[in-house]
Amino acid sequence: MKYLLVLNINPDVLAALTEEEQQAIGSGHQKFMDTIKASGEFHSTVALQQPADSAVVKVRDGLPAVTDGPFVESKEFLGGYYLVDVASRERACELAAMIPDASIEGLGVEVRGVEFADGL
Repeated sequence: MKYLLVLNINPDVLAALTEEEQQAIGSGHQKFMDTIKASGEFHSTVALQQPADSAVVKVRDGLPAVTDGPFVESKEFLGGYYLVDVASRERACELAAMIPDASIEGLGVEVRGVEFADGL
């Protein structure tokens, strides 16, 4: 079954980390990707740009309106995800615990089962 391991980012938490801690996150993600590729559980991953670079599109009365920035005000934002194909929810949670973000106070990794997917 496929699971989405969602990385919600809080920029204030990341800004409070030392340079060494921030570099450890990057190397930890590389180690995680190497592990799930070797096990055959890797499907794909995406890292997203900052919310300041995003746009929101709303259509009202048939007319699209585009505004800058995220849809909702929040301290956290979707930073990216891993899509994994594993035998069980338990395994998905085990993998989520390997992601460096799960070890950082104020961050975490959300595990969501994929209900439907097309083109995967």
